[in-house]
Amino acid sequence: MSGAPHVSVLLDEVVEALDVRPGETVVDGTFGAGGYSRAFLERGAEVIAFDRDPTVAPHAEALATAFPGRFRLVARRFSEMDAVGAAAADGVALDIGVSSMQLDEAERGFSFMRDGPLDMRMGADGQTAADLVNTAPEAELSRIFWIYGEERASRRIAHVLVRRRAEQPFARTLDLADTVERALGGRRGAPTHPATRVFQALRIAVNDELGELEAGLEAAERVLKPGGRLAVVTFHSLEDRIVKGFLTERAGRLPAGSRHLPEVRGGPKPTFDLIFKGHREPSAAEQAANPRARSAKLRAARRTEAPAWRAAA
Repeated sequence: MSGAPHVSVLLDEVVEALDVRPGETVVDGTFGAGGYSRAFLERGAEVIAFDRDPTVAPHAEALATAFPGRFRLVARRFSEMDAVGAAAADGVALDIGVSSMQLDEAERGFSFMRDGPLDMRMGADGQTAADLVNTAPEAELSRIFWIYGEERASRRIAHVLVRRRAEQPFARTLDLADTVERALGGRRGAPTHPATRVFQALRIAVNDELGELEAGLEAAERVLKPGGRLAVVTFHSLEDRIVKGFLTERAGRLPAGSRHLPEVRGGPKPTFDLIFKGHREPSAAEQAANPRARSAKLRAARRTEAPAWRAAA
């Protein structure tokens, strides 16, 4: 490996929230280029990292060489962290969404900034974005664009895509982006490309990102020991809403009852205490240096002694 180490978004804030100490075991659920893992290892921790993307292998090999005996990569989803011996962890870090190196590699098909195959898979198996765009019913495409992309013109876009694929299936990123742009009548000075929300929605659907996040949060709840810490970085409102809802519920901070809806008692005990109220965002300096950090939010919590709400499947 050459060049400077990859710097993850909100790196200092994540390390601070996890309060990483020598000898502790930390799970890096979204390894990527290894920015978080390296920081934890430099603090003296042992790291178990997860990533289903086979292209991260060189980054993992570099860390295994630099920190012998204290790092290992598991080529599986982070929602499976408790199924591969990651129990009794002192910390869990999750950086949700697509990584910079995935966006930068045209052959992965995540971005319309460069032409590439319409793939978008974070792993090496399963359906591609092309499979989804070319085979899903029009109503299903519209639902995906509306829910996962929050695209107001979801029905119009889905209709145009279905008509176009009947003549020629979609296979390339720029072809899809151009078709979506035409469906919306061009850019008209828009600050972002008209296909941005469609690409986001397809990526989330192809990789089941929201389902994986929900399952991953529950897995973290199971593997963390009492006093263990969880730090989650999200990049858009759909992800942050899930994390906020999970931590609010697990911290017992649900709305109090009223005379119409009496307070419910006797439920599970809180499994987390919030480390800080609300969320934290990147500094102005980090946002200026890395535009992709602008939408990032960090939420963190500490595990209590209460048993996890749901047993492992």
